[in-house]
This record gives sequence, structure tokens and C-alpha cells, in this order.
Amino acid sequence: MSDHLIQKGPSFKQPVDTFIDASTGQVKVRYTEQGKEKIVAQRLELPPDVANGLLFTLVKDIKPSAPQTTVSIVAATPKPRLVKLAILPQGEEPFTIGSFRHKAMHYVVKAEIGGVTGFLARLMGKQPADTHVWVLGGEAPAFVKLEGPLYVGGPIWRIQLASAGLF
Repeated sequence: MSDHLIQKGPSFKQPVDTFIDASTGQVKVRYTEQGKEKIVAQRLELPPDVANGLLFTLVKDIKPSAPQTTVSIVAATPKPRLVKLAILPQGEEPFTIGSFRHKAMHYVVKAEIGGVTGFLARLMGKQPADTHVWVLGGEAPAFVKLEGPLYVGGPIWRIQLASAGLF
């Protein structure tokens, strides 16, 4: 199992190319700093719940009755670090698609940075913003909407189904 994330273009302050091999724990990050390409390659002890690239899939499978679901991710930063994501159900919210009314489960995803770095991030106001995800339940759960940053320090993005009348 592996994950390859490329963040580049005008929306990203710093281009980052991250490759994670979960079976070996190898993490390789390519980034540019002051016009020079840099590469960081290191081995991390990855827990079995590492979930890079799987957030939409995971949220669709969470039981709304679970008070909290926690997974790990490798943060896509020049210095790779393991971060916990706490996924908390917030209740159902109505939305429409055309003339059809539905209810979506609203989840809040909170990044939990551990240790001294996490303490300093909270103290200095650098704690990552929460991400909000809405999922239509049922036999075949479906992604409805996401609001949150796509990278550390990034702006809040909204990704949703292409239909008027959502929320």
C-alpha cells in the first residue's frame, strides 16, 4: 500500500511531492526551498491505521453513532510527521438536489498534533483549521461536501456536488 501526493501550482505556496510506502514506512518528500530542490527520505514507524488518501472513503464508512473515530496520517510537509485525525459526528443536516430532500451526516475532522510541536502550534495560533465533511448515508453512502484546508496553512476550500441548493 502506498500514497503519492503532489501539491503544485498557483494554489500552493510551496510545491511538495510526497510518496509514502506504508508497508516499509519509507516516506520521501521533494520540495523547493529558495529555488533549490530538496529531498527528505526517512523511515517512520507507521501505525496500521495510517489513512493518507482515504479520508472520503473512511468518512463514508463511519457509523454516526460512534462518538469519535481516530486515524493517523503522515502530514505532507517538508519534514514528514505523524498526525492523528479525530473525526467527530455533528448530526444530520438537510440539503436538496433538485426537488429531492435529503439529510447528510456532518463530521468535523480535527488534526491532533502531539508533543511539544502540538503545544506550540496551539499556543502560537498555528493549529490547523478543522475540516467539515458531509456524507449522505444509506446502503451506498456518498460524499456530499467538504470545507477545510487541503494542506497545512492553506486556505479553506469548499468541494461539493455540482448542484444548486446544497445547504
